[in-house]
Amino acid sequence: MSSAACLVPDRADAFEIFGKKFFESESVDDVAVVDPLSYSVTLEVTGDDPDGELRSKLETASQLVREAERPVSGSIGLIQRANGDFEQLIAALYENARYAGEVRILLDGRRLADLPPDANLEGSGPVPVRIVVDPGKQFRFGDVTIRDVDGRAYAADEQGLAPDQLAKSTVILDAEKALVRELEKSGHPFAEVSGRDIVADHARGVLDVSLTLEAGPIAPFGQTAVDGSESVNSDFIARMAGIKQGEQYDPAELAAAEKRLRALEVFSSVTVRGSESLSADGSVPVQVTVAERKHRYLGAGATYSSTDGGGLEAYWGHRNLFGQAEKLRIEGSVSSLGTTAQAKDLTWRGAALFEKPGVLGPASKFTSKLEVEQENPDAYRRFSVQASAGVSYELTPEQTISAGLDVEYAKLTDSFNVDLETITVAVPLEYVRDTRDSKLNPTTGTRLALLVEPTYEINAGATFVKLRAEASAYRALDAEKRFVLAGRVAAGSIYGANLASVPANRRFYSGGGGSVRGYGYQDIGPVSAAGIPTGGLSMLETSAELRIGITDTIGIVPFIDAGLVSPNQSFSGSDFKVGAGVGLRYATPFGPLRIDVAVPLNKGPLDPDYGIYAGIGQAF
Repeated sequence: MSSAACLVPDRADAFEIFGKKFFESESVDDVAVVDPLSYSVTLEVTGDDPDGELRSKLETASQLVREAERPVSGSIGLIQRANGDFEQLIAALYENARYAGEVRILLDGRRLADLPPDANLEGSGPVPVRIVVDPGKQFRFGDVTIRDVDGRAYAADEQGLAPDQLAKSTVILDAEKALVRELEKSGHPFAEVSGRDIVADHARGVLDVSLTLEAGPIAPFGQTAVDGSESVNSDFIARMAGIKQGEQYDPAELAAAEKRLRALEVFSSVTVRGSESLSADGSVPVQVTVAERKHRYLGAGATYSSTDGGGLEAYWGHRNLFGQAEKLRIEGSVSSLGTTAQAKDLTWRGAALFEKPGVLGPASKFTSKLEVEQENPDAYRRFSVQASAGVSYELTPEQTISAGLDVEYAKLTDSFNVDLETITVAVPLEYVRDTRDSKLNPTTGTRLALLVEPTYEINAGATFVKLRAEASAYRALDAEKRFVLAGRVAAGSIYGANLASVPANRRFYSGGGGSVRGYGYQDIGPVSAAGIPTGGLSMLETSAELRIGITDTIGIVPFIDAGLVSPNQSFSGSDFKVGAGVGLRYATPFGPLRIDVAVPLNKGPLDPDYGIYAGIGQAF
């Protein structure tokens, strides 16, 4: 028999912009199939399946159907694929409570069960493959008993195994996992289902189930060992895992440790597991296995707004500066490109950011920043040098508190045509509760952020407190999460000083791509006699979006935003500005690329006719 090969390309996760490929796989090799043999396949469901749901599940389970366009390696490859299919199709029937079903697979008209392993199926064309499934009737639960080895009984109804319910195999497996998980939460690291007796009564169409649980001993955590570390200190990894030796075993602690280590961003993979056996002292040793990622990185990005021009940014970073996941990031950006011809009118920024985790225990993090910035929005002109430092602490996986110190020197020209030099000292205190399922593209959950920022401006002697609250919520409207409703509301006020005494860059503003789309950046709110935004002492914003997934990578987003800024702590006499539009999203590994087009619904004489905004990430 002659030998040949067919090249089948693997999937490459990459996209191309302006001739440059981004996030391309490091190695995308072609897979050679020796003695390629093609086949054609048909799937027949002979039983009752009025809505085609079972057929769809069988097609999903069948590799013969899923990969019909991909050749196999000769007759042996086709027989192996068919044998695997038989097991998967039977499992799919069990998952749908069909225990009397029959699956027949015919290759070139011959039953799979009758073919010898070395059968030759090659001919002049694709091998005809016929899958015939008679699903039979659906079974329901009959007698269900759950006991442990000591005779303690568990309520079957509480585990979803109620009599007369459809007896899907997945329901049984889920119940077993839930029972074991509850025992593990009680400190039993080796809990298991030690006995399973399942009897299908074909005459009555019922499934009788008997499960026996074995809890095993209650045990504490033992020592934490680390494997796979290279340049990251292994003692630091064990300390950041945060699993205290001697505390009672709890699988939630293992999951939290894994999440905490992933958040360090120095590992490409992390697993945290308890040992499969007790140590000599009766404890459960913990094994942390990591694989380090590249610690240095370099990147660039771009943004665009029709009202505020284009922007460019570049950054360099190190994720493990001194061996304990310390991060250093140097970044710079320039914006307002295309809106001015003079360099002195551009907005630019340069910053160095340093972060050290674990300064007050595994749940803490120290951050600091040194920043030089020039900005020239409509409301003011500013050059500043700012230094800040702070500590954040994770109260729970969803809740974080932080406190810091922020010192800024600035040269300001504000909307009142006043040139000022300010030295401002602020103490930001923040609480964040975040239950979103994703930071980049959430589909469920909420985020709440509360900020209290006592501030003192030294040169003018002004003391004030800035309060700000922001909440966002996300809800998928369908099981596939193709339709996601997202909403956001933000409000803030400044107390203790009048508007002119508050440095212009510390006031509240609204409008632009991250605020109320359809309006210029910071252009919503009161203006001076010259028509320049003054900012305000209070702000209120709200947004709503319907995020619609057209394909796995492309989505559209109709939205509406509204906001107002008031010169005092009261919103009376201030008008909401409302913008509406539609956006396009393209999913990438680092978050969705976003292009939004919006129009102002109650346009003022100084407002644009429309706004176009482009960037990375959702609007909120």
